[in-house]
Amino acid sequence: MRSEDLVRDHTIYSCVMGSRAFGLATEDSDTDRRGVFLAPTPLFWRFEKPPTHVEGPADEQFSWELERFCVLALRANPNILECLHSPLVEYADATGRALLELRGAFLSRRAHETFARYAQGQRQKLEADVRRDGAPRWKHAMHLLRLLMTSRDLLRTGTLTLDVGEQREPLLAVKRGEVPWTRVEAWMNGLATEADEALARSPLPAGPDHARVEDFLTAVRRASAHRADPGTLQSHPDHERVQGGPYGRGVRQP
Repeated sequence: MRSEDLVRDHTIYSCVMGSRAFGLATEDSDTDRRGVFLAPTPLFWRFEKPPTHVEGPADEQFSWELERFCVLALRANPNILECLHSPLVEYADATGRALLELRGAFLSRRAHETFARYAQGQRQKLEADVRRDGAPRWKHAMHLLRLLMTSRDLLRTGTLTLDVGEQREPLLAVKRGEVPWTRVEAWMNGLATEADEALARSPLPAGPDHARVEDFLTAVRRASAHRADPGTLQSHPDHERVQGGPYGRGVRQP
């Protein structure tokens, strides 16, 4: 089975990410799509296993196989956690809706470390830009500030919210290069400190709920094994679009 067929026929969840999900889109913003596909269980009985992720087939599209997605989410990978909380859900079948119901099982105080480590890596790249060019890539600086805000608010509230709300205009001013780098640096430092302070009082559990996630994955694999015909490996018949349902505002497919 080709990788693009797995995405086309076996996607269980897809959403829009990037600036559109963050409330930072402008006229020239791309539409970044992310998704999760469920490789039919019989594919894992072969020597050659299905891919853990697939780029494409559409432009700006990237998908993970469900197990890989869950593993990364349990590790509090920032990109994966944010994908699960996109306000712009384009598609979800029954398994995708069950995955969304499981979102809370992945959230824990481990997010402080992973978000901070990712932010530090991005900060070092920006500082290298300043040393080389005299200024950072302002769009990247804007997105780093947004990430730091998201991390702080997650630790404070226990809820992962992507849309920046009233911070849209201040962040877009950074993107336009209207805020001096020294002020941006101070803003980043302040957000990092606030996240550190929120950690001790966070309502999040110390770690994710591994058992609940594993039970979900096992049940999904078992259902797929019973449902699939190893000769044809047809896709799940119960797919259903979600347009403005309980998981997001919804985006119309082109």
